[in-house]
Amino acid sequence: MSRSANQRSRKMLSCTAEATAYQKGFGKRLKKRVVDDREPYAIVQADVPHEIFHAMDIPIVTNQWWSAYISAKQLSGAYFDAMVAKGYPSNGCKYCSLGLACTLANDPENAPWGGLPSPAIMVARLTCDCIQNVFGMWAKELGSELFAMEAPAWEHKELDWYAHSRTEWERVYQPDRIAHMAAETQELIALLEERTGRDFDMARFVRLMERINEQEGYVWEAAQAIGKARPSPISIAEQMPNTMIPQWHRGSDWAVAHAKKFRDQVLERIERGEGASENEKIRLMWIGAGVWHDPGFYQALEDNLGAVFVWSMYMPFAGPAYLRDLKDKPLDALASRICAINEQLHLPPWMNGWMTSEAERCGIDGCVMLLPPDNRLSQSGTNLTALALEEAGVPVLKIDADMVNANIWDHDRMVAMVEGFVRERVIG
Repeated sequence: MSRSANQRSRKMLSCTAEATAYQKGFGKRLKKRVVDDREPYAIVQADVPHEIFHAMDIPIVTNQWWSAYISAKQLSGAYFDAMVAKGYPSNGCKYCSLGLACTLANDPENAPWGGLPSPAIMVARLTCDCIQNVFGMWAKELGSELFAMEAPAWEHKELDWYAHSRTEWERVYQPDRIAHMAAETQELIALLEERTGRDFDMARFVRLMERINEQEGYVWEAAQAIGKARPSPISIAEQMPNTMIPQWHRGSDWAVAHAKKFRDQVLERIERGEGASENEKIRLMWIGAGVWHDPGFYQALEDNLGAVFVWSMYMPFAGPAYLRDLKDKPLDALASRICAINEQLHLPPWMNGWMTSEAERCGIDGCVMLLPPDNRLSQSGTNLTALALEEAGVPVLKIDADMVNANIWDHDRMVAMVEGFVRERVIG
């Protein structure tokens, strides 16, 4: 059982509290639109083109955000138990199936928002064997329909793809894959217009894409500065909310302004020589999604060991994954952004090529890697990335835990495991 309920992370930036406050208010506004006002909305995976929904002002509930929301309320264990009790396997992917588990539990008294109403559409990319089943069953339970988007194979294997993705995205991501993704996006637009009665405005969409470039540019600048700074001005406990919360709202006026404020506050701390730890000695890398039910885990070793988690994928991903020169082809540029996210984060050679480069850029001393026991996509390339890091001289600790399943997490045990790793393999 988890013992993480009281393990809160320390905040050093005023914009961190502002981001969490904004997201809390957003959750209330989204609930009003979706639950109270019954606006047509969509349930979507994180790797589908959210920009289309934003441009059309269609509310979305992102599956991964919803899972983190449920997990933060300490409800994941009960809902997974309810899922198993209904005959579903106990070894399914927890991150992608927690929303389905919540619906299956049929627990309106305790569930966030009393549970989700039927959406106008559900959208997922077929990036693994299970997602079509999870979303298909979930759509059936909610009386909705799944719009499945393909995940065509990425044959162009370029280890330093991240260095060329902004300007040479047509070559890097393959014209045929981009064309296929853009065509499916146009099909999605037509379906959304039919289901919601809202029109897609290309000029509004282009403006959104331009604003996203501005937002991601600020985050990228901050990531570059943190990689060079000694000590690191903040840990990933503050990088995650200041990157991910605006990411859910990318291109909005608030998200762009917040990204700029975040960058400015990071640079101010660097200028003053302020660090996440007063005595930084060890720079750690975290590979995997965040442990949403125990945010204090990442700062547990800062005081006694000077071990600071300075890197997670969310912040530095802003540059190579999102920045795009539009080239008067905004839908194609969006398609190039969407079509390779999973490969970049989970599959060799793209994953290990980028992450070993990032370890060198940020002066990483050791890496802690999350291996969710029942998530094959998060495991498939991760072990090979661990080998690549070890070969590059970065020791790796792999931990069997889950980003949303608190049932298999124990704060004290996990902190002790990382401490032992740092003492034995990093400090030596």
